[in-house]
Amino acid sequence: MKAFKIALTSFVITAGLIKGAPAVAQTAPAQNVSIVHTSDLDLSSKAGRSILDHRLVTAAFEVCGTPSDADLAGKNQARACRANVLAKARADGNQLASRGATIRVAAGR
Repeated sequence: MKAFKIALTSFVITAGLIKGAPAVAQTAPAQNVSIVHTSDLDLSSKAGRSILDHRLVTAAFEVCGTPSDADLAGKNQARACRANVLAKARADGNQLASRGATIRVAAGR
């Protein structure tokens, strides 16, 4: 009978931990924003535009995250997030970078 109580108690504790894990995992994400500086770039040159694009791609990876290789749905979401964020950042970048302003790259997840 004592072994049964121990097993039952272990089961209840384990079930509670498993049930509570999603609530802990679903905490609010931190603000997903990255700032790209452009004032040091010569955007009239091909090299300057290439460096800006590299910074924008890096920022898109930062704000969208990199899910585990085992998380296929997460990988697809991150890929879509990067495509959306990068398209918006490039559009904003063309206007802002010409004035030497910073570009705010943000994920709307």
